[in-house]
Amino acid sequence: MTNSKEQVQVETSDKKTGYKLTEQDFKQINLRSLFAFQAGWNYERMQGSGYLYTILPQLRKIYGDKTDELKEAMKTHAQFFNTSNFFNTIVTGIDLAIEEEEGAESLDTVAGLKAGLMGPFAAIGDSLFAALVPTIFGAIAANLASQGNPFGVLLWVAAGLVICVFRWRQLKYAYREGSSLVNEMQGQLSALTEAASLMGVFMVGGLIATMVNVEIAFAPEVAGVTVNFQNILDQILPKMVPALIVGFVYWLLGKKNITSTKAIFIVLILSIALSALGVLG
Repeated sequence: MTNSKEQVQVETSDKKTGYKLTEQDFKQINLRSLFAFQAGWNYERMQGSGYLYTILPQLRKIYGDKTDELKEAMKTHAQFFNTSNFFNTIVTGIDLAIEEEEGAESLDTVAGLKAGLMGPFAAIGDSLFAALVPTIFGAIAANLASQGNPFGVLLWVAAGLVICVFRWRQLKYAYREGSSLVNEMQGQLSALTEAASLMGVFMVGGLIATMVNVEIAFAPEVAGVTVNFQNILDQILPKMVPALIVGFVYWLLGKKNITSTKAIFIVLILSIALSALGVLG
């Protein structure tokens, strides 16, 4: 008789709620992801608390409020998590689709899924949206703005809005596809990361030649002939000076005690000093 009661209790605790996310749920998750995902960032668990905050209302609906399953889910999702802000809702969508289907039994699977996806998505998101897109659209917008064209500001704002729309729509897509999306993406993630990295290097090279405007102003006279060092360098390699300056900055950033802020100040001080001496123009 005791075994029968225990069996009933186990079946009751393992029973799934049958809850399915609604449009209101998608909206709530997206708003929390856009505006509060990084609010609880810390060095111990990074985005763990933000991830939990993003989906906590939905976890309550799936497991019930103040249940043991909810407590276990909260512990699972509060653990270390760190990925690109631009792809985090793909992980969220797959996660919630699995938890709806499997309940608390899926928490170990979900934890492994998050650990496996956060690295590749961090690399892709940072390469595409934290480096490539700002570099391309930021350079174009800055160039237009420097010419007094107001379209430069509009272009920069439009690029940000398109990214927000992309982030908004990916949640529902990932939720609909569920775990099958992971298998489909396995062969594409590394290729996409490499392509984004190559595109980023290509764009950096193009921007060095167009946006870093530094020339050698020092042109001494030797035996009545003006020696134009800038023309000599251009004959060897056009835009050599900007390329050398960028290489110098990369070299600085490779030093342990040199941060990006220190590198900026070093470049500013050297630029002002060399310009005042008539070396750079």
